[in-house]
Amino acid sequence: MTRTRTLLLTLPLALALGLSAGPAATADPGTEPARGTQAPQLVIDSDFPDPDVIEVDGTYHAYSTSSPGKGQVPHATAPDVRGPWTVQSDVFVPKETWPDWIRTTHGFWAPDVSERPDGSFLMYFTARNDDNGRMCLSAATADGPAGPFVPQDDPLVCNPEEGGNIDASSFVDTDGTHYLLYKNDGNAIGQPSILWLQRTDAAGTTLLGERRELLRNDQPADQGVIEAPVLVKRPSHYVLFFSAGVYTGGGYYTGYATAPSLDGPWTRAPEPLMTTDSLGGAVDGPGGQDVLDDTIVFHGHLPAGGRGMYTADLGWDADHPVVRGSTVRLEAEDATLHGVQTVDDATASGGAAVTGLDAEGDRVSVRVFAPADGGYTLRLGYAADGPVAQGLAVDDGPARAVGLPARDAGGWQELTVDLELTAGAHTLHLEHVRGSARLDSLDLA
Repeated sequence: MTRTRTLLLTLPLALALGLSAGPAATADPGTEPARGTQAPQLVIDSDFPDPDVIEVDGTYHAYSTSSPGKGQVPHATAPDVRGPWTVQSDVFVPKETWPDWIRTTHGFWAPDVSERPDGSFLMYFTARNDDNGRMCLSAATADGPAGPFVPQDDPLVCNPEEGGNIDASSFVDTDGTHYLLYKNDGNAIGQPSILWLQRTDAAGTTLLGERRELLRNDQPADQGVIEAPVLVKRPSHYVLFFSAGVYTGGGYYTGYATAPSLDGPWTRAPEPLMTTDSLGGAVDGPGGQDVLDDTIVFHGHLPAGGRGMYTADLGWDADHPVVRGSTVRLEAEDATLHGVQTVDDATASGGAAVTGLDAEGDRVSVRVFAPADGGYTLRLGYAADGPVAQGLAVDDGPARAVGLPARDAGGWQELTVDLELTAGAHTLHLEHVRGSARLDSLDLA
């Protein structure tokens, strides 16, 4: 983790939906298109929650919350972040060597491992404090990423009056300043849960100055919980990833916020980055995330129980994260419109729709962003009283006809179309060819 109606949409799209494939359109007519978008990949198909991943000398190392049969701090390795992953042995020292404050009958939560300037390795971990019963943060060190990690004698952050402290992660800014991020576990005692940032020394084991608040659990979707902070510096701003909701259910999700400086102000993105629904059900309760350049690593519930580790392509649109495999709806009335009109419609998803797509030159254009080369799925929400054909073009490429079948009973319906896109921003154009249709929404999956 060391880591004006006529508006061309600039919101980054989370990309994916696992829907039925339709006719293909491609930005490169000479290339055979991929069939639909790529859902997140399950790379550890067993309990491996809250994954943290680092790369050392060409080998990737992953660490997770304690798991039965895998040890106190489970460890896995791979030649590539996308696998294949092999679960290795526990990387923490035996219980008989632990300091007295750590409760030996309780698991550790959400470890974070980073390489220090002297070449040694630092692990932040969360353990139950046997003196006060709350979860507290501490640090352990090792000569290599495979351990064994030896804990400090005392907790690093332990405030039982605010519910305890969990979910540590490390961050090194571009000027070399080291920071610790964590959450106070306020939701455990009916108090606010807050994500904190605290400066440390280069070794990561001495706290410096005062901590500062970044975000708290103040949104309905949070269900009273915000946690798992991960901080990334982009050229134009800082990006704070977090998880929110109740981790045991499908409402757990991954979100993000941005700020021009570490002092804020922090602004949440208008929509979550990943939810169970935005991933089309491919992952249940996506959260506990870590970020490595062009990949996001996270966990989701497994049908057999536990939480497996997933990876997905991550792109950056104007320094905002875009995940391949996650969908955000774009309302047709907010697109760039040529020769068509918007109408209020209570039955449409945004309370309005586009009509008059019925003459030559009529067009709806929308900006999208693909985080990686490959196949994507476009879902059109439309209504048509009779058979309709529209031309679908990518950027300045040739348009191809896409049929929009009419529904006998009328009302809104959906059509999915597969696209082949190169990484980066594109403009999709839907143009009139034959018939008349109303357009409600466009989802790029």
